[in-house]
Amino acid sequence: MKRIVFFLIIIIICSKRTPLITNNKIEGTWEMVYAEIIENDSLKLKDLSNTSFIKIINKSHFSFFNQENSDTKNYYSGAGSYILKDGNYTETLNFTTVEAIKKHQFSFKTVVKGDTLIQSGIEKVAAAGINRYILEKYIKLN
Repeated sequence: MKRIVFFLIIIIICSKRTPLITNNKIEGTWEMVYAEIIENDSLKLKDLSNTSFIKIINKSHFSFFNQENSDTKNYYSGAGSYILKDGNYTETLNFTTVEAIKKHQFSFKTVVKGDTLIQSGIEKVAAAGINRYILEKYIKLN
């Protein structure tokens, strides 16, 4: 009888363990609904009326896809790993066709409010001639 009670206690303790990996608010599939770029003191709003920009984030990696809705031209994508700590989100772009930004790290501040992901920060890659501030808003699709 003591063995049965002991095994029941062990089963109860093991079943109540917290998982090693917890679900993060940033994980999911996101669609860009707003984007602004400030470069050389000029503000540019990204026209999203004829394009779909999707970002997928899981526990350790991200990917994004951007394509015009009307045809297969102007398709762009990238993927890699990321680190998220205290709202600081750093992507390492491991997969892209743009050699100058491959393996580059992009750091952003991120906030999740309800079903909205807001990402902002400086994109700076001297080799690609990129030096701009971005603000992007995404709505969660799932």
